Amino acid sequence: MHRLDIKQKTDIRLVDISPDFWYPIAWSKELRRGKTIGRYFGRQSIALIRPKRGPVFALENRCAHRQVPLSKGTVEGDSVKCCYHGWAYGRTGKCLDIPYLGKDENREKIINRVRSYPCREAGGMIFVFPGDPEKADKVPFPQLAQVNNPAFKTRQFNPSVKCHYTFMHENLMDMNHQFLHRRQMGQIRARYLGGETGEDFVEARYSFARTGTQQPLAERLIFGKHTYDPNKIQPVEEVVTIRTTYPYQRLFIHDKDGDLVMELFAAYVPNSPSGKSCQTFGLLSVLRPQTPLLIDIIWPVLGIFTNRIFQEDKEVVEMEQRAWNELGGDRNREVFPIVNKLRDLLINNGITH
Repeated sequence: MHRLDIKQKTDIRLVDISPDFWYPIAWSKELRRGKTIGRYFGRQSIALIRPKRGPVFALENRCAHRQVPLSKGTVEGDSVKCCYHGWAYGRTGKCLDIPYLGKDENREKIINRVRSYPCREAGGMIFVFPGDPEKADKVPFPQLAQVNNPAFKTRQFNPSVKCHYTFMHENLMDMNHQFLHRRQMGQIRARYLGGETGEDFVEARYSFARTGTQQPLAERLIFGKHTYDPNKIQPVEEVVTIRTTYPYQRLFIHDKDGDLVMELFAAYVPNSPSGKSCQTFGLLSVLRPQTPLLIDIIWPVLGIFTNRIFQEDKEVVEMEQRAWNELGGDRNREVFPIVNKLRDLLINNGITH
């Protein structure tokens, strides 16, 4: 099928995200030693198990016996025991023990197993590979902002949003929506500087022209004071680059000297069988100012500022999802070329039913 045909016939909100990538499905801090929790990747229910010793592992969140969630079970050694009858499963998903059967009967019944998932921890997140496990070692692991760079300070954000994951990609890629954030950002206008596309990525670059004197405190503390002179053409103070490298999204801010001052990593993970909700896993790294401890002083201000921005985005994408529900399909009339290229990317790399 040619791309033009795909654009005409495919409703982007019905395109599932490809499972053949590494996806975060929980924060490391959510899973204590000797415990298990359950999470969804789309229609797949997954149990994450952290033994008292050793790394986290991930299994299908259903006992092979009665389909009860293993996330309700008990962690013992390097296995998890179903809460119902005590069937025990190891890291590979193989059933290790059925406690009420004798040894000979156990040997015959232990052919039961559940699916296991490639699993690893990085950047304070637990990742799984929900697709073909044979591809896991060949697929590049995402770069997680600047979490390992001591020159930056990183905060986590994790809003759960009641919308299809594609709305989130469109929201960040299209910086023309700054009017939405006028109460937080003041009066600014995005200036599109161009973009690039490839088989697995779309990138857009912007600067911002301030059209009023109001400048948020968090912005002023990080980037310095920007004055507005209506009689002069404003210089490009910072360049904001948004890049979707399927299936992740990143944002970079470089100052006028070309130095990186802020980086965002975001993954939007479908967390329900309906596909109409997703969990955001975000890492926001900010360059530490030269003044010692200044970043720690401004950190709470930055947190409040970014949370308000995210809440406004959350509200509007959820309104978009409700409109799709009510209209019975995608009625968007997109006119911004880079967003249309983004939509092509998400369709062409996703799973179309």
